Amino acid sequence: MHQHAKVLASRSAMDKARLRREIVLSPGEHGVGDEHCCIRTILGSCVSITLWHPLRRIGAMCHFLLSTRPQHEHSELDGRFANDAILLMSTELIAHGVKPAECEAKIFGGASMFQHPRMQCATHVGRANGEAARALLESLRIPIVAESLYGNGHRQVVFDVSTGRVWSRQHALTDSAMPLFTLPASPIDVATAA
Repeated sequence: MHQHAKVLASRSAMDKARLRREIVLSPGEHGVGDEHCCIRTILGSCVSITLWHPLRRIGAMCHFLLSTRPQHEHSELDGRFANDAILLMSTELIAHGVKPAECEAKIFGGASMFQHPRMQCATHVGRANGEAARALLESLRIPIVAESLYGNGHRQVVFDVSTGRVWSRQHALTDSAMPLFTLPASPIDVATAA
């Protein structure tokens, strides 16, 4: 009988895994999900912000490219820009009954993607993105509980909405043959790095 209970428990875990929904973000996109969701992306100088409500187990993640929108460009909200990305995520969280100020935030990305000295001005894009993310979250009074910003090379980011944990792995510019969306052998769990 004990083995039968073990088999049922295994099947239940497998069923839960099958029900899990995965969202893969491209630049300029955002995603919102519940405890059955995992959100992934790859970042260079772009930045991702995760917002997670620990009681409701609902979370959101964005992937923005630039810290500010050009002044001459006046159109609908565009997730490529930091402020718009936060507004898009907030609007969708509110539609799900979640107040963004009750969420925990984590920030990732903002890396330099160029090693050549002539390209140093391009490294400022990532830094500006990271600083914009911090400033926006502070202005909205959303606590930042962890971050993994700057450095060189791209990052893989995986957000498990059921737990609020985020795995981030940065690949140096010389790691050109790294496969996409693989978890590190021992994940860097910034969920506990406050």
